[in-house]
Amino acid sequence: MKETFNVAIIYGSAREGRLCDMVARWVLTTLGSDRDLSLDTIDPAVLNLPAAHTRAEHPGIDELHTALSEADAFIVVTPEYNHSFTGELKLLIDAAKQPWRRKPVAFVSYGGMSGGLRAVEQLRLVFAELHAVTMRDVVSFANVWDRFDEDGNPIDQESTNQALHHMVGDLKWWAGALRDARYPNSGQQLRTAVAS
Repeated sequence: MKETFNVAIIYGSAREGRLCDMVARWVLTTLGSDRDLSLDTIDPAVLNLPAAHTRAEHPGIDELHTALSEADAFIVVTPEYNHSFTGELKLLIDAAKQPWRRKPVAFVSYGGMSGGLRAVEQLRLVFAELHAVTMRDVVSFANVWDRFDEDGNPIDQESTNQALHHMVGDLKWWAGALRDARYPNSGQQLRTAVAS
């Protein structure tokens, strides 16, 4: 019996009219048929997190902690604003600490000429501080406004889907390895239950 991995897709923007919705929708649609994955979304626009990082009586903070704690891995869909990632994403990341620990993080980035890669490089430093493991490979959309058709699908769908599945293959490997390391007896319990 093979368990699924709970993967949280994190929206990296909360701006009105954001392209993040289109890019994240493609990620969710493309990975939706992967039986190894159970997908959830974490959206800072929905959570409406407070500027002060306290858990005191704010439902967005509680909802965020629950979603992060239940996830085995994360895919951050991030734009690049002014050579970096957004303030909303930083607020979301900083609102929790322990739930990120010893879990893998992958990136789908988008932007202008750099395709959001400068935002990803800065995010790697942030997640390293949280003891999270970032995937080397990134799915990146340079000049994103020219890379999707009117239905919200990548123009070069075959290669972009292939790149996403390749990256998620590594993400699943790390999710399994790190989950086994976090819960060393869970694999033995699962094998015992299956054998019974």
